[in-house]
Amino acid sequence: MPTGRRRPAILGRSLATAIVLLAVAAGVAPLLLPGTLIGRDAGPVAAATVFVASYLALAIGRIPGLAVDRAGVALVGAALMVACGALPLEDAYRAVDLDTLTLLLGMMIVVANLRLSGVFALVAAWAVRRARHPLALLAILTAIAGLLSAFLVNDAICLVLSPIVLEVTLSLRRNPVPYLLAVAMAANIGSTATITGNPQNMLIGSFSQIGYAQFAASLAPVAAIGLVLAFMVIALLHRSEFVAGERRAPALPQPRVYNVLALRALVATAALIVLFFAGQPPAKAAIVIAGLLLVTRRVRSERVYAEIDWSLLLMFAGLFVVVAGAEHALLGGETAAVAGRLHLDRLPVLSLATAVLSNIVSNVPAILLLRPFVASLPDPHAGWLTVAMASTFAGNFTVLGSIANLIVVQRAAARGVTIGFWDYFKVGAPLTLITILLGVLWLSLF
Repeated sequence: MPTGRRRPAILGRSLATAIVLLAVAAGVAPLLLPGTLIGRDAGPVAAATVFVASYLALAIGRIPGLAVDRAGVALVGAALMVACGALPLEDAYRAVDLDTLTLLLGMMIVVANLRLSGVFALVAAWAVRRARHPLALLAILTAIAGLLSAFLVNDAICLVLSPIVLEVTLSLRRNPVPYLLAVAMAANIGSTATITGNPQNMLIGSFSQIGYAQFAASLAPVAAIGLVLAFMVIALLHRSEFVAGERRAPALPQPRVYNVLALRALVATAALIVLFFAGQPPAKAAIVIAGLLLVTRRVRSERVYAEIDWSLLLMFAGLFVVVAGAEHALLGGETAAVAGRLHLDRLPVLSLATAVLSNIVSNVPAILLLRPFVASLPDPHAGWLTVAMASTFAGNFTVLGSIANLIVVQRAAARGVTIGFWDYFKVGAPLTLITILLGVLWLSLF
């Protein structure tokens, strides 16, 4: 390994070892040195170190020199919070929000059934075949990605639509980039509309106890306008692609659809949405419908399980404990005072803080970090809606802003299409600023 690459790896391993030793030492210090300064303060120091190190590793996406991903970072951080005494094991169990994990798991199973049955591919192919002009294709893709992401997890929508868009645009010898940008950005924007649109909204729905219908009534209008803005910004900044477009129907292979499975999945999804708007707890509705979908003789359960992002569930569980440990050891009852000093009760300030944090450490860790502060605001209801809006719209700022973006970029790269940082940023940055401003103005009216 070249020297330039060895140094970060050695540094990463050394820091990880030091943090582990610090956490273990902090855990035994109160027993060995009771009543002393070290025995009293070792725990909070270790908790702060573990918290900062965990979030830094999450921001980077890995620990140099170690083969551990974000889920592993969260799990190790949670274990060290318990080891250093920041959080007793019983409190660590209670810190894990089972409602969020249950909702996320249930939605993953529903989405897996829609995907395996061919429903997503059928809907996308049907819509794309009706696009006779490049501008119409852009509009249809924006609408489809946004609408599907409003009710289903946006990452899954990008996973399904990206190959279809690549197939269509490359067969027509057009530039795939603006259409792929539309899929990623519309999926992010559309997912703002409901609690089940993305993982961070699921967290917020559980923390805030805002009803599904009320959440949608508050943020769906902003998402709808945001989709129009996304279409306009992409069309404007890539106008050479759309000025003299050919009026041709794209050639697409007939998608493979399993009729019985597709019908079951569609009925289950419709029933799930009805239950959401009827006021049923989202986690309860999702896991019940998901469980019923597993009762079939046509698809082996293992195929559905293979579609579930288990590492995301693990990362959620670990982050719950990491944040709870830091809050318990470092903040105590001062969260309201800290929120007041930072002026987080002002929607523009809270939106800016959320957007910046979401682009530094990703949106899910940002939500967990902001949780105690938002809960202590004079109007936590408005605070949670603001955080949901800003954290999701902020995902469009750079290509690293959301998992949905990375899915589209990686799928494109596999077909030889490059979406560079600047390709994304020149569209995503202005779109993010406009949509967040729109969201702040809209929520200020409530």
